[in-house]
Amino acid sequence: MPTILRIDGFRFFFYSNDHAPMHIHVEKGDGTAKFTISPVLLIRSNRFPAHELKKARKLVEQNEEFIKTKWDEYFGNK
Repeated sequence: MPTILRIDGFRFFFYSNDHAPMHIHVEKGDGTAKFTISPVLLIRSNRFPAHELKKARKLVEQNEEFIKTKWDEYFGNK
């Protein structure tokens, strides 16, 4: 499960068996979330306070191109 980014206590990662559509998993403390990329949309979240979820989404948006690049590198642009 490659971690591609850590910012402000958030960990952004893929699972090694992830699949399309392109997405990113986010963890911080007990909170977890999953966002699609292009467009950035919340798929699901668990135990994230609203303000942390908003911050996680903003970080995904700010790092969208980097996340896409890392997805393509790891999954071979499948």
